[in-house]
Amino acid sequence: MSSSPAPSARGGRLAFLAVGLCWLAVFFDGLDMFIYGSVLPHLLETKTFGITPDQAGDLGSYATFGMLVGALTAGTVADRIGRKKLMVACVTLFSLASAVCAVADGVAVFGLGRTLAGIGLGGLLPTAVSMVSDYAPRGRAAIVIGLLMTAHHAGGILSAYVAKWLVEPVGWRSAFWVCVLPLLFAPVLARFLPESLSFLVAKGRTEEARALAARYDVELPAARSDRQGTDERWTSLVNLFRGGEWIQTLLYWLASFGGLLLVYGVATWLPTLMRAEGYALGSALSFVVVFNLGGIVGMLVAGRAADRFGAPRISAVWFALTAAGVYLLSVHMPMTVTMAVVFLTGVFLNSAQTMIYATVSIRSHPGNRATAVGWTSGMGRFGAVFGPWLGGQLLAAGHGDWGFTAFALAGVSSTVFIGVAALRGSRQGAQDGPQAKQLAAH
Repeated sequence: MSSSPAPSARGGRLAFLAVGLCWLAVFFDGLDMFIYGSVLPHLLETKTFGITPDQAGDLGSYATFGMLVGALTAGTVADRIGRKKLMVACVTLFSLASAVCAVADGVAVFGLGRTLAGIGLGGLLPTAVSMVSDYAPRGRAAIVIGLLMTAHHAGGILSAYVAKWLVEPVGWRSAFWVCVLPLLFAPVLARFLPESLSFLVAKGRTEEARALAARYDVELPAARSDRQGTDERWTSLVNLFRGGEWIQTLLYWLASFGGLLLVYGVATWLPTLMRAEGYALGSALSFVVVFNLGGIVGMLVAGRAADRFGAPRISAVWFALTAAGVYLLSVHMPMTVTMAVVFLTGVFLNSAQTMIYATVSIRSHPGNRATAVGWTSGMGRFGAVFGPWLGGQLLAAGHGDWGFTAFALAGVSSTVFIGVAALRGSRQGAQDGPQAKQLAAH
């Protein structure tokens, strides 16, 4: 005799579907983000549009500037219109923007396309982090966020293969046409992704939220006690500075600045800098694959470690190890050793920044979560804008070997800031990892 699955089993599968859809959205985000760095060596060697290294750095910064705009506005907009609608809009925007890049006839149009893509990319990530926080199993928020971020690096791996397989035989424009394909995913996201529970609760749609929570077998976020503030545009932002929260907020923002300077500086310039070190183009792109494989491993390891020991502590240690790894890339080493260093740098670098987001997401009030994560990401985007520009300036001045040293110093600064934040939070006991257990007891 057949029996239907238990409600919790059905709910578990539905929650997996929700997280999986967010994973796919972030996968396409990663593809679009890394594709520029993957095709950049070809653009420079063929002098496409007459591009120079400093102009290439500027173009890289256009995308990260767009991400700054997207990240700063995403949290506030998502808290008002809903995470689901914003995610669909972001996927649509960066897909169409890639089409602009593919048909560009000059640097100006290409830069416009990268800027528009950046707005969509910057808005998607913090929104997806907030969404999976709602649908994560109890006590597993940090590791689920880590799993989500593996998608970003899986997209980075695909970008390297797209460049290796298509750019030489077909042309660089084909790589950006591949990045238009996520447009087909937008209707799927609109049809099957549920709305954020914390958004529904904050908007007073409690019955709808309760029904979704029961269906997906996840915890219903607690309602805010200051409901009158939910209709004020800047209340969520002001809440980040109430009482002594402003110190922690600024520490997270500063750590995120250094972290994203490092992440996007390396993401943009790794193939080009390794090419300048004498590696063939195919080998330079292989470093992108190895770097992102390390990123996937790092997300899985860091998520589990953060759930046990605390996200800020893990982030501080990871940033210190990243700084050492990035600096070593400026030293000539045998190929196998260099590959190992690139892999380990990928392990620590990408997950270090993600654990900042995990910390902010776990510690934030559910109704304020998207704004907190969005603004932490947004402040970090200033570093993301600066990183690609800095790499381009150093390369144009003939000091490309200093690029790795400059990025390593950014890792040291983030180690200090997140380390201080961890020490300040130590009086809260084991709230960073076991905080999830407290949330489950609400």
